[in-house]
Amino acid sequence: MNMEDYKILSDLIKFNTIQDKENKEILDYIENYLLKLNFKTEYKGKYLIMSIGENPKVGFLGHTDTVEYIEGWDSNPFELTKIDNRLYGLGACDMKGGIAAILNAVSKIDFSKLKYGMKLYFTYDEEIGFSGIYDIVNSKEKFPEIMIFGEPTNNQILVGSKGLLEYELKFKGIKAHSSNPAKGKSANLNAVKFIMELDKFYNEKIKKYKESYFEIPYTTMNVGTINGGSAKNSVSANCEISIDFRIANKKHIKLIKEKIEILSEKYECEINLIEEIDPFIDKTDLVDTIKTANFITEASFMHTKSRIILGAGPITAHEMNEYITEESYMNLVEQYKKIIERICTLGT
Repeated sequence: MNMEDYKILSDLIKFNTIQDKENKEILDYIENYLLKLNFKTEYKGKYLIMSIGENPKVGFLGHTDTVEYIEGWDSNPFELTKIDNRLYGLGACDMKGGIAAILNAVSKIDFSKLKYGMKLYFTYDEEIGFSGIYDIVNSKEKFPEIMIFGEPTNNQILVGSKGLLEYELKFKGIKAHSSNPAKGKSANLNAVKFIMELDKFYNEKIKKYKESYFEIPYTTMNVGTINGGSAKNSVSANCEISIDFRIANKKHIKLIKEKIEILSEKYECEINLIEEIDPFIDKTDLVDTIKTANFITEASFMHTKSRIILGAGPITAHEMNEYITEESYMNLVEQYKKIIERICTLGT
């Protein structure tokens, strides 16, 4: 293989799409590429929808933005660099590799034999706020019954994902000197009591229930941040904490929300529910064994018959010197091509 085999990926890596900086430029590139293949533009703004054929049965979705890069890369993050069998670049894994494979795959399809059409979606702001997929869903877009998401999976087909409950909680106290704490009310202490009681509930009522389809087969709880107090010799007047649950069973969402409501009244805190996402496991005849993701993808925000997460590897997303292997990339192109042919030209 030579670098010409990876021209699309190389071109995509050159765009600085950290926080969607060159969002317009990368969408222009993708649109122009697909127009030459006789795709038509369904919508273009901060996100892009392209289609070909009638009655689309399969769709592919990729986000164009990347995370910030960490200082200390051994190569230029915005230049695709090949060392041995590795392809380095910011977004090579997450997920410009997936987008490049989609574009490469559709260039190999004989669309004159289409029985079903297909749609391609390219979103923005996946790494921070999921604004792109929210925009598409809120537009009442009718998605094809089979949707494929190019997130990195090391070429494994995943058909499910855990859900998410994410909270920010604010505790109010009364400031006083630590020499006479009875004159005040400690927001920090209330936050600690809240956490301990919630943790007890979680271990007794939530964690012990297993869902075998997930690698970590139970709902997890994590206290991400605790920020409170203004001085070591003062009773704290304010404390803020963040908590997230990765949900294995949809029933847990209701139980956890009810418990947090009860505890918020007991310990006088303000609740801010940041995110609520249901877990899912979809059925598909493309795989025999069910495998799932522990992480959240844009698949979690839409509802259609089958959601498949399939991308390149190894999974080096958000890492310094992010890369995928040549074999993984070329295999992914072939995987996408076979899926398109099976669904769109063979009609199965």
